[in-house]
Amino acid sequence: MKKKYQAHPWHGIAAGDNIPELITVCIEVTPFDTVKYEIDKASGFLKVDRPQKYSNIVPALYGFIPQTYCDKKIMELANSMGANATQGDNDPLDVLVLCSHNITHGNILLNAIPIGGLGLIDKGEADDKIIAVMVGDHTYGEIRDISELSKGVMNRLRHYFLTYKNLPDSPATCEIAFEYGAEHAKKVISTSIEDYQDNF
Repeated sequence: MKKKYQAHPWHGIAAGDNIPELITVCIEVTPFDTVKYEIDKASGFLKVDRPQKYSNIVPALYGFIPQTYCDKKIMELANSMGANATQGDNDPLDVLVLCSHNITHGNILLNAIPIGGLGLIDKGEADDKIIAVMVGDHTYGEIRDISELSKGVMNRLRHYFLTYKNLPDSPATCEIAFEYGAEHAKKVISTSIEDYQDNF
């Protein structure tokens, strides 16, 4: 019967065969999208979240790690790094995958290597953004830590997450409380798996 039905991308797919060194990422949005898509948690289908109203377009492939969740343990980990989060964002762990190839649509799976992340706080919620590189990518595939990325790439990633929810004449809702390399990224991934196991 399992062969007749597609697995739920959040609950029915493994987070990876060698977690946290190698992760499976379900891609929801690409740099070619002018609409933000996200997985509908109930059905597993990709749905339209909102149009990208302004000029801010996701700078790389964007999605999540299956069977992860950001709850109390992720909040505690963020606060141990100096953040002041009041809770996790109650979503799967977000991942931005650097890739030099033109992947033009989401709703796909790929293997990636975590190299670091941004400790984003959004309205008091710990909302980590893992930065990873696609396995085998010709430009980014050999990178193993965020410190190896150029200043320009990092500035672009920071700018996106600091502004992607901003509206004209409204105060900013997101802050980057801290940044981290590959080792802490792996800890975030493992902690989000613990949060998932505690909740599901």
